[in-house]
Amino acid sequence: MRVNKLTYLVAFLLFTIPLLAQSGNGNSILSTSFIVVGIIVVVGLLLSLADNLMQLEAKKNNLDISKGQFSLFPSIEEWFRKKKPASFGNAGYINLTKGFDVKLAGKAEEKLVPGNAKTFAIRPKDFIGMSPIPKVTVTVGEEVSVGDVLFFDKKRPDVKYVSPVSGEIINVNRGDKRSIASIVILADKKLKYKSFKVPNVEKSDRSEILAFLKESGTFVSFNQRPFDTIPDDDVVPTNIFISTFDTAPLAPNNSFVVGNNKDAFQKGVDVLNTLTNGKVYIGLDGRKGGRASSVFADVKGAELNYFNGKHPAGNVGIQIHHTAPIGTSNKVWTITVQELVALGKLFLTGHYCGERIVALTGSQLSENIYVNTYIGANIGELLEGKLTGNKNRLVSGDALSGKQKAPDEFMNFRDDQITVLEEGDDYELFGWLLPVTPRPSSSGTFPNFLFKNHEFDANTNTHGEKRAFVMTGQYEEVLPMNIYPQHLMKAILTGEIEKMEGLGINELSEEDIAICEFVCTSKQPLQSILREGLGMMQEQG
Repeated sequence: MRVNKLTYLVAFLLFTIPLLAQSGNGNSILSTSFIVVGIIVVVGLLLSLADNLMQLEAKKNNLDISKGQFSLFPSIEEWFRKKKPASFGNAGYINLTKGFDVKLAGKAEEKLVPGNAKTFAIRPKDFIGMSPIPKVTVTVGEEVSVGDVLFFDKKRPDVKYVSPVSGEIINVNRGDKRSIASIVILADKKLKYKSFKVPNVEKSDRSEILAFLKESGTFVSFNQRPFDTIPDDDVVPTNIFISTFDTAPLAPNNSFVVGNNKDAFQKGVDVLNTLTNGKVYIGLDGRKGGRASSVFADVKGAELNYFNGKHPAGNVGIQIHHTAPIGTSNKVWTITVQELVALGKLFLTGHYCGERIVALTGSQLSENIYVNTYIGANIGELLEGKLTGNKNRLVSGDALSGKQKAPDEFMNFRDDQITVLEEGDDYELFGWLLPVTPRPSSSGTFPNFLFKNHEFDANTNTHGEKRAFVMTGQYEEVLPMNIYPQHLMKAILTGEIEKMEGLGINELSEEDIAICEFVCTSKQPLQSILREGLGMMQEQG
């Protein structure tokens, strides 16, 4: 519920008028004061109720209430809202006051070198909702080109999953119950490309573009919210969103990664505009010291918004919430910067682009750099000769929401970062009582506020086990969304579908709730709980 100016005015009158009455004509002034205050309170309550009903009705009809246009009076935050820097021009500006930056040592320096990976894999389980046993169209020993079909979902045979490299199929790994775990390709030294006949963006209708994206394997780069699935065939997204910066621990700098791919990025945005009847929204880095590449800032055909704040300000879900929130029935699509560049290159060259720039991060590496590689690269090969120490945890993704991997495993489809941390398999005697080891923490027990820019050499120790799920208010302090995450988590655990929807589950993804899991005193696996809830919602249709 919005806290408005009138609420504060009523509180001020309730406090001051009786005090003033003490210096006046006694009981008559005091009685008059209470009558005036009573009238103001009643009128204020009626206006507040009308205001809330107006916003609820607007949200029910999928209208954007984030900018206050469906309110009888502005919120108190607008009085003290941070002014937009003049350099941001006509773009929007959203200043987020909640969040927490997990500062770790081992950020990649802006140095790009060729990657060492020779084998690559596409894993069906990277795609939520995919059948566990898709139809595999290749066999071990077969040669494939970049863009050749590897498999497709039997429920959606027109959506193809293609090879990011050319080379020999060396393994089709199976998991439980004969499910397909991964299809592994040994890459050629010089890649061979399948050529596609590219439709003209300006002259083709949406159905033609969509069919081409499915056939070329690029359609699976899109993520549909809610539920984080490959988009449905019958869905026209209300809007499409791209976040051009990442605030997760040691995240890659997309302004560096995008390089000089201005034409490809613009072409990608042009394609997005054919896929939605709404807008293409681009979130830009508005933090102090941040920089948005001209590739992003000068793009045409999109609404630009700068975001200033701590993590998770760079998450696309947070940006959706503050620009055009997901309603009860609408669906939106998202796509990452590198996937959008790859989409643009497909339309410019006629070749599927599986290239990825990956940041090698973490304190357990001898060198933190960016490497040029391809989707699904072998992690051990990328890190060969760079690991230090004997007890390391390899993570595909960032330290908060990434997935633990073995050295012989492969990066997830959407990941552009590998994080290597020291394994935290030791125990501190009375660590809760004597917190002497510096570590990233939102707790006031550690004097982190005195060293705001210090980068911690942290390990994976959670410093405690799962405990009673108590109400602390910690989640609300770090999640810059107008929802109650702790109430939502408990609604999921008790299977209350209507409460889950009313508490905003459709607006969340695991990466959004990861920061809440980090600060959680109860050590609850919030990302797993959220995915369980999203699964329940999806089953309900």
